[in-house]
Amino acid sequence: MWELIQTNRRRSIVLFIGMGLSLLLLGFFIGEAFWGSDGWIAGMSIAFLIWLIMSAVSYFSGDAIVLAMSHAKRVTPEIHPRLFNVVEEMKIAANLPTMPKVYIIPDIAPNAFATGRNPETSSVVVTAGLLEKLDRDELQGVIAHEVSHITNRDILFMTFSAVILGSIVFLSHIFLRSLWFGGGRRSSSRSSSKGGGQLQLIMMLIAILLAVLAPIMAQLLYFAISRKREYLADASAIRLTRYPEGLASALEKIAASDINLESANKATAGLFIVNPLIKKGQRLTALTSTHPPVLERIKILRSIAGGANYADYQRAYSSLKQGTETRTSIIPPSGIQDTKKIELTKPGKREITAESSRRKLDDLIRTLNDFVFLQCTCGLKIKIPPDLKVNNISCPRCGRILEIPLSQLQRIKSRWKADKATNA
Repeated sequence: MWELIQTNRRRSIVLFIGMGLSLLLLGFFIGEAFWGSDGWIAGMSIAFLIWLIMSAVSYFSGDAIVLAMSHAKRVTPEIHPRLFNVVEEMKIAANLPTMPKVYIIPDIAPNAFATGRNPETSSVVVTAGLLEKLDRDELQGVIAHEVSHITNRDILFMTFSAVILGSIVFLSHIFLRSLWFGGGRRSSSRSSSKGGGQLQLIMMLIAILLAVLAPIMAQLLYFAISRKREYLADASAIRLTRYPEGLASALEKIAASDINLESANKATAGLFIVNPLIKKGQRLTALTSTHPPVLERIKILRSIAGGANYADYQRAYSSLKQGTETRTSIIPPSGIQDTKKIELTKPGKREITAESSRRKLDDLIRTLNDFVFLQCTCGLKIKIPPDLKVNNISCPRCGRILEIPLSQLQRIKSRWKADKATNA
C-alpha cells in the first residue's frame, strides 16, 4: 500500500519538526534562565546542535543505539533454529528484499520489536522470555507483526522517535539536576535591577516547567501519530499468517506477564509490540500509551471473519468501535479496495514440548551471555561462565575432571566483538 508508506514518511517529518521545536523551546528558556537576557541565543544554538546531531545519529545509527540500549545480542540459526525458521517464513511471505538480522534480549519478560532504517537494514528483536512462553503459531503472529512494521516503513519513524525522545528527556534531566548546584542563582545574580531579577526568576520558573513538560509533550506527540501503526501492523500480520488467533493469543500472554523488562525505558517503550512499562493488569486496557489497549486489539483479531484481507480487519475494527468511530478508516483506500479473497487457516499442531520449559529458557540466556556447556559422561550438563580462569573443573556429580575448552571461549568472545563492530 503506497499510501501507507507515504503517510509514514510524512509522520516522520512531522515528528522530526515537532520534537525539534520542543528541543528549541526548551533550549530558549534554559538559556534565558542560565545566561540572562541574551542567553536564549546560546540555549537555542545548543538545542539546535543537539537536534542536528541526534537526527543524523538517528538516521545512520539509530538502530545500533536502540539495540545497545536494549542489550540485544545478535544470534545465529544454531542458537534458536525455530526462531530463524519463523523469521525466514515471514520474510518470504512479506517479500522483503533481505533477511532481517535476528537478535535476542536475554531477559525473561516476553516482548519483541523491530528496528532499522529500511527493509534492507532491518532487525527483528525478541526476548528470551517470549521464546519460552509462545508456541509456534503465536511466535509466527508476533514475528509477522514486526515484519509488517518493516514492510510498512514504520521502523525509521519508530527508531527516530526513540532516539530524539531520549535526547529531550536527557536534556531535561541535565537541566533539572544542574539546579541543585545553583546554576540558576548565578544568572539571577547578574541582574542588578529589580525588574531584571524578576524577569530572570520568571524565565527560571518557565524553564523548570518546560523541563518537566517537554518529555511529556514529546511523548504525547509520539502518542498522537503512532497508535494507528499498531492496528495496521496487526492487520498486515494477519495477511501474512492468515491466522488471527495466533497473534491474539500471543498478545494475551505478553500482556499477562508480571515481569518487568529491565532494559526498556521511556524512549524505547514505543518500539515493543506491547508497552513494557505498563504494569500487569493495566496493559490490556491502558489508554495513556503509544499503543492501543491490548484488549481492544485482541477483540478485533478474534472478531475477524470471512478472510484475512485488509477489508476484513477494517470491518472487525469498525464493528468493535461502533457509533461515530465506525467511519474511522484504519486501512488506506488501496487496502480497502483490494477485495482479493484470502482464506483463514486452521491452527498448526500445538507445541507442548521441552522447548517451552524454564530450563530451556535458562540455557538460552546463558548461551546469550557466552556460557560454554560441558557434557559429562555421567549425564550432567555443566554451565561454564566465560570469565572462569581455570583450565579444568570437577564434575559435581561424579567427580570426573573435565577440561574447559578455552579456545571455544575465546572464539565466542571474538565473535561477539565482531558482531558489535558490524553493528556500530
